Amino acid sequence: MASPELGNAGDSSTHNLSSGMEDGSVPGTNKPCPVHVSAEEEAKRSFRKGIARHDYVKISVPESKVNHLPTEWWKTVIAFFYAAFNLVLTTVVLTVVHERVPPKESSPPLPDKFFDYIDRVKWAFTVTEVNGMVLVAIWLIQLFFFKYKSIACRRFFFLIGTLYLYRCVTMYVTTLPVPGMHMNCAPKLQGDTHAKFQRVLQLISGAGLSITNSHLLCGDFLYSGHTVMLTLTYLFIKEYSPKSFWWYHLMCWLLSAVGVLCILVAHEHYTVDVVVAYFITSRLFWWYHTMANLQTLKCSPNNYLTNTWWNPLFNFFERNVQTSVPCSYSWPITWASTCLKNPCKKYSMVQSSRDE
Repeated sequence: MASPELGNAGDSSTHNLSSGMEDGSVPGTNKPCPVHVSAEEEAKRSFRKGIARHDYVKISVPESKVNHLPTEWWKTVIAFFYAAFNLVLTTVVLTVVHERVPPKESSPPLPDKFFDYIDRVKWAFTVTEVNGMVLVAIWLIQLFFFKYKSIACRRFFFLIGTLYLYRCVTMYVTTLPVPGMHMNCAPKLQGDTHAKFQRVLQLISGAGLSITNSHLLCGDFLYSGHTVMLTLTYLFIKEYSPKSFWWYHLMCWLLSAVGVLCILVAHEHYTVDVVVAYFITSRLFWWYHTMANLQTLKCSPNNYLTNTWWNPLFNFFERNVQTSVPCSYSWPITWASTCLKNPCKKYSMVQSSRDE
């Protein structure tokens, strides 16, 4: 029969053996036993140790050479001819519609609520045209320094051409009487083709402005071309300028808003002409730029904006523009920006490195 001392010794040895196995060490020695871990855990440990010791190699990945904003000036030229064709078409349609405008003596102006409350101011339409020319000049100066001017010009030409194409349709299908008894329309030519051609040239040479005495025809009321230009130039100025230039945007908005208001104060258009012009211009601008800036919409099967008739033209102009256009500006002439640089900058850097 075993003694109590032997039993206690056996229990203690068994306890030491089990505890040694749990600690991962061999009984009777101080060496730890190898603990088997998975390859994934071993890789994680090695990665953490490498980061802790900064024992890693930086691998430089070459940047993609794909140009997400190609200039494609040839497309801009096509957009320019598209706009020019529709502007000329507008003058041709106007000469045709002018022959159908009823005399103001037999067809007086239609009732208009704005005219009921606001009397006509003679010089107001001059303010409209001056504001329009100022906005166009501001937009051209901004374009001159804009880095991606080819894309911005292409979009401007396409939108102005499409808006005036719509205007040709609305002018031709419905002929409104003159909005005021003060309007003096040029005499009708009754089929004189040569004289009509001369009128087209006169309109084009004077940009269709009243201050140049080139706009003597009636019938281009629905919708207002002056409102189109005032609204579109402001939208482009705001879109392609820094968001922080709130004072710049406010100034251009005031020029546009005052110009549109003066159209009504001068009684040169019905209120519906101005409202329709603003609605069509702003929506067409926002639809186009939404599709252009969101790449997912270009190929989305659920994008109902692709049902527009101008979607093939949009795909042609915007196919290679793969990101939104940033508000980036640069000096347009290369040699001028080079001359403005400090010629001693590189020399001073080399000299400082030698001194060290």
